[in-house]
Amino acid sequence: MNTSVHDGAASAAGVLDPELRAAIGRIARVPQLLVACDYDGTLAPIVEDPSKAVPLPESVAAVRALAALPQTTVAVVSGRALRDLAALSRLPSEVHLVGSHGSEFDIGFVERLSPELIAVRTRLRDALREIANAHPGVRLERKPASVAVHTRGLDPQVAAAAVEAVRKGPATWDGVTVTQGKEVIELSVVATHKGTAVDQLRTQLSASAVLFIGDDVTDENAFGNLHGPDMGIKIGIGDTKADYRVAEPIEAARALGLLLETRRHWLFGERAVPIERHSMLANGRTVALLTPEAKVTWLCHPKPDSAAIFADLVGGSPAGHFSVVPERGGIPLGQRYRSGTMTVETRWSGLTVTDWLDKPAKETTPDGPAVVTGDSTLVRVLTGSGRVRVEFAPRPEFGQVATQLQPVGDGLLVLGSNEPVALYSPGVQWQVSNDGGYETAKAVVDLSAAGGQVVLELRFATHSLEHHRLPVHERQATAEQPWKDWVASLRLPATARDLVARSALTLRGLCHEATGSILAAATTSLPEELGGVRNWDYRYCWLRDAAMTARALVDLGSIEEAEALLRWVDGCIERTGGHPERLHPLYTVDGYELGAEAVIDTLPGYAGSRPVRVGNLANHQLQLDVFGPIADLIAAVADARGSVREDEWRVLENMVEAVRRRWHEPDHGIWEARLPPRHHIFSKVMCWMTVDRALHVVRQHGGEDRAEWVELRDRIGANVLEHGWHPDVEAYSVAYGNEDMDASSLWIGLSGLLPGDDPRFLSTVLRIEADLRSGPVVYRYHWDDGLPGREGGFHICTAWLIEAYLRTGRRTDAEELFTQMIDTAGPTGLLPEQYDPLAERGLGNHPQAYSHLGLIRCALLLDNMLKQ
Repeated sequence: MNTSVHDGAASAAGVLDPELRAAIGRIARVPQLLVACDYDGTLAPIVEDPSKAVPLPESVAAVRALAALPQTTVAVVSGRALRDLAALSRLPSEVHLVGSHGSEFDIGFVERLSPELIAVRTRLRDALREIANAHPGVRLERKPASVAVHTRGLDPQVAAAAVEAVRKGPATWDGVTVTQGKEVIELSVVATHKGTAVDQLRTQLSASAVLFIGDDVTDENAFGNLHGPDMGIKIGIGDTKADYRVAEPIEAARALGLLLETRRHWLFGERAVPIERHSMLANGRTVALLTPEAKVTWLCHPKPDSAAIFADLVGGSPAGHFSVVPERGGIPLGQRYRSGTMTVETRWSGLTVTDWLDKPAKETTPDGPAVVTGDSTLVRVLTGSGRVRVEFAPRPEFGQVATQLQPVGDGLLVLGSNEPVALYSPGVQWQVSNDGGYETAKAVVDLSAAGGQVVLELRFATHSLEHHRLPVHERQATAEQPWKDWVASLRLPATARDLVARSALTLRGLCHEATGSILAAATTSLPEELGGVRNWDYRYCWLRDAAMTARALVDLGSIEEAEALLRWVDGCIERTGGHPERLHPLYTVDGYELGAEAVIDTLPGYAGSRPVRVGNLANHQLQLDVFGPIADLIAAVADARGSVREDEWRVLENMVEAVRRRWHEPDHGIWEARLPPRHHIFSKVMCWMTVDRALHVVRQHGGEDRAEWVELRDRIGANVLEHGWHPDVEAYSVAYGNEDMDASSLWIGLSGLLPGDDPRFLSTVLRIEADLRSGPVVYRYHWDDGLPGREGGFHICTAWLIEAYLRTGRRTDAEELFTQMIDTAGPTGLLPEQYDPLAERGLGNHPQAYSHLGLIRCALLLDNMLKQ
């Protein structure tokens, strides 16, 4: 027996022992939790008359609420007969009741006993009745498969004699199982105990872990069967196999209350910050997200599609974060980007936190050339005069790797992961605590005593805590100047000028400089419906999204991102071995195929929206539309530069060849619905646009025409115009022969295949407006995509409808919808993928390239119309 369990007995103030609290915090965060407990002495205090054992109100409230949580099962496993347990406890049906030490799992159990067992049970009852008659005061409790002999309240000598008679008599019979408890001995014709009952529940429910609470000797069978992440709490004194102990049932009720609070937060999010209110940091290597309270809740390393070291965004505080707040608390005065940069300032009275992602430091070697050491650095500058609370909780690999924090000299070393990480923090005195294998460092910093400024540098790929040779203000200026210079080089419109500049910087921040790839979004698994399952990983480079992003930047006057992306695409094509039609819709930032889509079931998701996914199954889909945006981008780059480079010619010819080979096939479409392939209108239009833009390039920059391309383009165009039109809905629908509408079908006109005044395009715009627009948003579709739940309106679809309004002469409508769209942006100008017009909050991954390129495209079109 374990006599040295953690003493979790509460103090006079009712505060549980810290070790017990920490253990409850750990088990509260498992994916599937089974909470099981005894009844007498646990939920209900022990009383002289067992028929009056009423559960504590606190215990009932906690058990009821726990049973109502998702991914959480509660069971009461008692020695009482099931019928008596149900009558006394009066617990709801959501709570599983197990009686007779695991012999009874439901009311009809008695009917399942074989005739042979019923005969043994009858003999047993008769023999025990004789013993009870011979020992006055002994009480028998008949159960469907057993008889309990109660000796509570009897003279000790009478009780001992009765128990001895039972032990020497019926207890010795073959087929009889004996269970000894406090002042009770039970004989059963079924060989089971609380341990086997808990195991059976665990198996049936696929529980990740079990929390068992009990006070009796019979509960030791359950404690003894616990293993791995399981947890046992013993009530009262005595030897036990449980790891933790409390003094009395009311303390068990408090433990259940703490479990409820912690698990509810884990499942549903700890006051989830609205998605659109997050700001993004970027340095061309990776990205980070920051809440309006200066809490770093998302950062992947070393690349944006690597595992996260801070995943608070989708896992709450236990998944890792880096927080800085005034000691007195309070809501910030505001948060803003420094103009023309990716540096964020968060301001309270007496405290400003300035955040940016720095690039590796450059040093000059004795031989002359500059070399890069280390990797990205998150720099956090705290200025002001107050006292500041700092909390550093790194959780590498989405919290899947236990780490240690070692204070050394001017900071902390993060130990335990493959990548060295160091937090340079001179003058800060850290207190390190452990929470189930994960260490967290906390400190209170007096800025006045520190001279008004403290610098925190989270350095990746190094354990160096050396002082940087340049003052921090010089480093900040060095980091910011390239962003400022780039923005200054753009041709920004007068329409929504500042928002366009911020959108351009956001798109630039989603570019991965080392490879030329461009992220679709900075995050994974931010939900398209709060609490729903439409949660996807967008931290990769989609050929379509990236090309559209680069095209928006070309339109603003910057072609370097497009040139880098096209070189990256050329590499992807080369790896197809001469089969460009086999291109995947998306790749890692390095240009390679994704691994299998997986779920991190230890993370509860943003605001409880599970699952949290890594990877994207759309990688294996056929999406024939991806070639069109790439050809369109090459045409835009060629027109801007006045020439076409060799690798761009190669990409263009490969795009046309891919279309020639496969345009006639059905595919999965732009929205990646997990349904059988169809002949999607958008995909066919994009195939047409691929060849159309290729013809533009060869005519304008090659001095020739290609008759076979002309014939291919016209054949595709005639096919989609004929078969895509649905006469019943009088519009171009989602796919051939399907009457459901889809916002992407607006491209029948946006691509130039139909002119803006064509009646068929006008009719399509009206139908999409009627079916899919709702106030400030346009939904992608309302057809059944095979997934449960609903989603918000897509900002990119809203942008397409604005453009369609402009092309069909509805300028006022376009201006009105554009104003509504930009009003949904967050306080620092960022947009996620979607917007819910009913809840008035953003949805989906953030920030989303689609949303920002759509904003830029609309602003430029509106600006051009104002100049006409």
